[in-house]
Amino acid sequence: MKKWYREEYAFKITAVSVGADGKPGGCRNGHEAGDAYACGYECPGGFCSKSMAKLFPLMEAVRSGGSLSNLLAGASRHSGEFACPDGVVTFRLEAFCDE
Repeated sequence: MKKWYREEYAFKITAVSVGADGKPGGCRNGHEAGDAYACGYECPGGFCSKSMAKLFPLMEAVRSGGSLSNLLAGASRHSGEFACPDGVVTFRLEAFCDE
């Protein structure tokens, strides 16, 4: 793969909590609290595809100059938490601008 576009933003996705009991068995993808993924535009390897479908519009909003505080309760401009589509894992999304 040959990337031709320099991304302005890098993202870090961290699993904050998993289920009520904290056991990874509750997550179909096996995420555990503390799992972290770095990405730009691409989907990070091993990350849940269902969660990525929910996450991608949030990342696009940040890339377009938007604020996560308008999209996620309790979020700041470039950092916020969201639940996976199954409601099992809570992730933190952090955006870093490469200006």
